[in-house]
Amino acid sequence: MTMRVLIGGGSGFVGRELTRQLRNKGHEVTVISRQAGPGKITWGELESNGLPPCEGAVNLAGENLMNPLRWWNESYKNDLFSSRIDTTKALSQAIAASKSPPHSWVLVSGLACYKPSLTAQYTEDSEWTPFDLFSKLVKEWEASALLPENVAKTTKQVVIRAGPVLGRDGGAMKQMLLPFWLGLGGTLGSGRQPFPWIHVSDLAGIIAHALETPADTPSSSPQVFNGVAPALNTNYEFTKELGRVLRRPTIFPVPGFVLNTLMGSERAAILTQGQKVIPKRTQGAGFQYKYPDLTSALKEIVGS
Repeated sequence: MTMRVLIGGGSGFVGRELTRQLRNKGHEVTVISRQAGPGKITWGELESNGLPPCEGAVNLAGENLMNPLRWWNESYKNDLFSSRIDTTKALSQAIAASKSPPHSWVLVSGLACYKPSLTAQYTEDSEWTPFDLFSKLVKEWEASALLPENVAKTTKQVVIRAGPVLGRDGGAMKQMLLPFWLGLGGTLGSGRQPFPWIHVSDLAGIIAHALETPADTPSSSPQVFNGVAPALNTNYEFTKELGRVLRRPTIFPVPGFVLNTLMGSERAAILTQGQKVIPKRTQGAGFQYKYPDLTSALKEIVGS
């Protein structure tokens, strides 16, 4: 069945791949963007004209957390919150006000709700409470997507908590590849920290799967899926595998204090700490990964 899908932040790295996959399946895609253009509407148009007719809606919008051109200060932190929460709220309010709301509403959030640990393992059912800036962000972000109970009876709510996204033309790999090509790649901090990752093609696939799968029973709370690969890797394993695939040495570890100085300690902690996150419900829902392990993912990305 052909669907009309509305994607907030659809012109970004994940949005481009999701658009490609959905159009390949024969679905129609409209992107909500800051700039108008063919196949696009602006956030202003969404607020003034309401939700265009669609069967599925997705929000991927948000300021890049690892933007190397942005200094870590209050202004940047405010942008990280507002770019995610305001756009999510704009979409959830438009869905709630629509005479014919979509069948599915998907928010892609993050893993920062799970407390960094070398030993704990987290599934979608793990309980959590905010403990720092980024877990507070995830809490507010996901809360801003919630639909009123009467709308949730007809619109399936989904939250996909995505790990660092790996792919050729953006995401986590974009800033990593140059130092690795130059032979300057190395572990971050101790290297022992878990590194939950996902290939962009699989994250787009999980979103498409969530859009296309009908809801079992209406629920006022969202279905949560962990958007990570099933492989449990550390930063050291990722570093060594990327070096091996690129045929480059990985002998220059980046000490934690250097990252703290360059990025700010709150942001650097995302790289020097990590969580073991298991996509239990994602696999249980029948999603088939194209890139379940690092070797297949990295070979596709660097083309060897």
